[in-house]
Amino acid sequence: MKKQQINNRNAIAYVLKNFPKISETFITSEIYRLEQAGVDLRLFVIKPPSEDIKHAVVEKIRAKRFYLPGTTSLSKSSLFQWLNLHFRDFSKGVLRQIKKHPLRTLSAAKFAFVQAVRARKGYWAFPRKVYLKEFLQAAVIANQIQKNEEIGHIHGHFAHGATTVTWMVSIMTGLKFSFTAHAKDIYLESLNPAGLLPRKMDAAEFVVTCTKANQIHLKGLSKTTVHCLYHGLNAEFASLLDSEPIGVFAEKEHLQVLAVGRLVPKKGFDILIEACRLLAERKVEFKVRIVGESGEHETKLRELIKKYSLSEKIELTGAMTQKKLFSEFHKADVFCLPCRILENGDRDGIPNVMVEAMSCGLPVISTDISGIPEIIKSGENGLLIPPEYPKALADSMESIHADGEFAHRLAREGLKTIKDRFNGGVSVEKLATLFDLALRTRNGQPNMSSQKRLDELSTSNAITRS
Repeated sequence: MKKQQINNRNAIAYVLKNFPKISETFITSEIYRLEQAGVDLRLFVIKPPSEDIKHAVVEKIRAKRFYLPGTTSLSKSSLFQWLNLHFRDFSKGVLRQIKKHPLRTLSAAKFAFVQAVRARKGYWAFPRKVYLKEFLQAAVIANQIQKNEEIGHIHGHFAHGATTVTWMVSIMTGLKFSFTAHAKDIYLESLNPAGLLPRKMDAAEFVVTCTKANQIHLKGLSKTTVHCLYHGLNAEFASLLDSEPIGVFAEKEHLQVLAVGRLVPKKGFDILIEACRLLAERKVEFKVRIVGESGEHETKLRELIKKYSLSEKIELTGAMTQKKLFSEFHKADVFCLPCRILENGDRDGIPNVMVEAMSCGLPVISTDISGIPEIIKSGENGLLIPPEYPKALADSMESIHADGEFAHRLAREGLKTIKDRFNGGVSVEKLATLFDLALRTRNGQPNMSSQKRLDELSTSNAITRS
């Protein structure tokens, strides 16, 4: 991969809600790979780090990090109480920004106020106070960016709060911005009320998303170019595979089931537990490990496990590092993730753990929603079932357990799919080229070579096949 050679302002500011975050390996991997590609990054993180578990690749990232002051929840206090607690933490940065660029700062403040009014929950309701908080955060970041004369472009991750902040930073600095959209940040209107997402897209230089399904949806909202870049296998997991390759599907006497994800409703782990009840009734011997950080669905999941007397067969392990999770893939012989689309529109795109499972030679069972059919062709390289269908999941797990030759074929084809089409390095090279184009355009430099490389990557097999 060629390093990016740009004069003048050649650094990219990444605006993130959290970093590092145990469940966002795709962001950590992207940052690491961009650095390896020669992209100069600066990280601006809205929330201070709060997790004890960190993936090993975090220590390899060199980018300077600027963390905003921690705050209490604005939704649980009045605006005046919140300002009394926290305004002093933001005041210096805000006042410096006003002094340096009063008109730009006023323009961002106007945007925040108008959006707060437009997004209120009723005609007589108060304006939404979250946009004042995001304005203060944006002003502090803008002040920091303008101290650093190397930054030439701003990129936000997730299309809701982080990108709202990113857009206001763009207004205050005069720098162009882009953003990456993922899952619920695209589909939940409550996260971008009053038509905010299409307006963000209209203002952005370009938009990136991680599935063709997302891309199609977003293209219907704005004329801004939307690029589909599959996450692919993250850098740390790829390194683990290089050092300790896993053989394809090892049959065991008992069915060893692995599921990975936050304990939230859209993962469908309750459907998995219901399917396990059916397996138990059929006298199928199995063990299930559900790996992931706690979430709002944990209480219900534990209640179901107790209700069906499956405590000896199903374990909720909590979150794990990539190295420990790698070991779990090694022990399992089938991976299940019965995802669903929630009533509010929240859903997964292509879960990254599914890519990891397939790269480890495991047959995968999931549902035919969102971007998942872009990676799994049912009966060829995995199995797809309708969501909310425990019997279909139980039947699929039993078929994997009963037919070793079938399971081997699914596993082999799944592994081939990842090698052929989900190359995280290629996706990051395209993103690096997009940044290169944005920087060259801003600095008034010729961009024909970058555009040619982008065209080559956009038509390559690894990016466009679905």
